[in-house]
Amino acid sequence: MQKQIEFYENKLAFEMDPSDLYHTFENDIGYIAVDARQAFGYNKEHIPTAINLPHKEITEETTKHLDKSKTYVCYCDGIGCNASTKGALKMAKLGFKVKELMGGIEWWKFDGYATEGSHPNKGSMFKCAC
Repeated sequence: MQKQIEFYENKLAFEMDPSDLYHTFENDIGYIAVDARQAFGYNKEHIPTAINLPHKEITEETTKHLDKSKTYVCYCDGIGCNASTKGALKMAKLGFKVKELMGGIEWWKFDGYATEGSHPNKGSMFKCAC
């Protein structure tokens, strides 16, 4: 039983779902969304207030302007993409507090949240069932 508890505690320590992220943005200024996809994906559509930091470009130099007191939530397209995992790993190795967004921007939109960019989604803002 203790191993199960530790597993789920660890899982929740390192990932969050879109509803958690949305509510965190409403209530806490200590979290920043990081779109770990290439710039063309970010420019087309991204989570509001997210910064673009493609995982292939994450280095000490490209992150030196970021505040290490914040928690960064990496995301990508969705479950068929692992840019968020690669970005989160690189940021963690550089000493940042990081989480990964489950389901990426795909699940963000599925849960009804708006996006920004050249092809934004207005969102429907229905409530998550979880």
